[in-house]
Order: sequence, then structure tokens, then C-alpha cells
Amino acid sequence: MKIKGHQKSSFIDYPDKICTVIFTGGCNFRCPYCHNSSLVDNKGEELNHEHIFKFLNKRKNLIDGVCISGGEPTLHKDLYEFIVKIKDMGLLVKLDTNGTNPNMLEKLLENRLVNYIAMDIKAPINKYKDITKSVINIYDILRSIEIIRDSEIKYEFRTTICKELLNIDDIEKIGYLIKDSNKYTIQNFRDGDTILDKKSKYTPFKREELKKLETRIGHLFKEFKIRY
Repeated sequence: MKIKGHQKSSFIDYPDKICTVIFTGGCNFRCPYCHNSSLVDNKGEELNHEHIFKFLNKRKNLIDGVCISGGEPTLHKDLYEFIVKIKDMGLLVKLDTNGTNPNMLEKLLENRLVNYIAMDIKAPINKYKDITKSVINIYDILRSIEIIRDSEIKYEFRTTICKELLNIDDIEKIGYLIKDSNKYTIQNFRDGDTILDKKSKYTPFKREELKKLETRIGHLFKEFKIRY
């Protein structure tokens, strides 16, 4: 598994937990608003696994768990073995995923190797190809949603939004696609220097626009959040 980044401590990446974040290289999506452009292209130095596990061994009494993000972690066939080693240290595991590898998710969940999953829902079904700039099997996405919802672990679905790519009706369609889920988080777009496409090209929604969205779909979920 190619590890391209490591954040020693985070108080926001794993809800209600203190965690270390590990970033894997490579992604099968090319979402233009992505902030992790270097990870998508799998650039940069690869970090040594032994170094990571030495660090975790030293910190295991100071952190609750590990968040594995990317890129797309489930592209790596040895993700399973990597997580086994983390669990053997007594740490919790949160996995961030785009849902394109339901077989990996099913295997991890069946063996109780993941404690929390955050899956990005990029678009309503009819716009997935346009947003991700990738040819995907949409049934993999739907199956991943089902696998996660049927699991007994904590989970959330989340969508990053900007005006140029999604409108309010699109977001409502996503809401009804995953209605009755435990948690849905809307992330309003934030510009930056590491955007995959280019800076200053995309526009976040106004707060009052998103307040209307809360009225339209907030009731569909046990927990609904908007990050401005």
C-alpha cells in the first residue's frame, strides 16, 4: 500500500476521537474540486510502513485510532492486511472511501476490521460520470451504500458541493437516494492552492441557499450537517 502522507494528530477526521491520519496515493476519480491533487496523481515520496507502525506503537496510548484516507484507500489490495496490523495494536479504524470497491468494504466489515466508514456520494446517479471524470460501475456505488447502511458500525455519507457542478435539485436527489441513513454531511466548497482543476474556478453556495436545503432534505436523516 502506497502511503503518501501522514498527519500525526487530528481532532476532526474521526468524529469524537483523536486519531492519526494516513493518506494513500492514487485515486480512480478525478473530481475537479479535490483538495488532494498530489494524492490523486500519486506524486511525492512514499512513506515507509515500518516507520508508520513504529509511530503508532509509540502513540497508541495517546490516540483512539487511525483514519485511512486518500486518494482512494480501497484501490490497494494490501489495505486489508494493513488494517489487521492496526487493529492488532488495539486501535480503532476509520476508513474514507468513494465506494467503488464494495467487495473490499464487505470483507472488512464481515471481519469487524473497521469501526467507522465515511463514504463520499459525489453526485446523483445521472451525473456521476460528469463529476468524477471517470468511467465507473454505478452499481458498485449503490452496492457500497447498501453494504454500509446494513452494517452495525458508525458511518456517514458526505457530499462536497459547488455551484458549477451541482445545483440544489441535484443535492436533493442525492438525499433521497440515501434517505433514512444515519448521517449525511454536506461540505460546502472551499477554494485553495491544491485544487485538482485550478484555483478560483468554483463557487461555494451561500449560507441562505444551504439553509433552504436543510429544510428540504434534513428530515430524511437521523443526523444532517452542513459544513460551511
